[in-house]
Amino acid sequence: MIRGVFISKSKLVSFVNGMVTDESDLLDEIYDDAGMHTNTGAWQMIFSVVTAPDQRRHGYAGQCLKEALAQAKAERRKGFVLTCKDKLVDYYAKFGFENEGYLGSDHGGVKWNQMRLTFYF
Repeated sequence: MIRGVFISKSKLVSFVNGMVTDESDLLDEIYDDAGMHTNTGAWQMIFSVVTAPDQRRHGYAGQCLKEALAQAKAERRKGFVLTCKDKLVDYYAKFGFENEGYLGSDHGGVKWNQMRLTFYF
């Protein structure tokens, strides 16, 4: 599922992708098992936030995140969960994500932090 797409001059510039599930943590197996997706799931998982290298530092990723957050709120999800490297913790915190710390994933030889943004209705 792709959310929050930014297109400029007919060129895809930035997007957020992931899936919706009832799992509350972004476990490694979620990346491998599309069967864990459910349209009515409670949590929107973010697999990646991507911006074309030549288009970075223009706020496009932030625009995509804001759009994705608004859509998930409208769909009455519990919130968002993502994993990120240490250097991106402060970036996601600006959008309201809270760092839950290292949850045991060393995928690709990197320590991943889980971050969560919970909606309170």
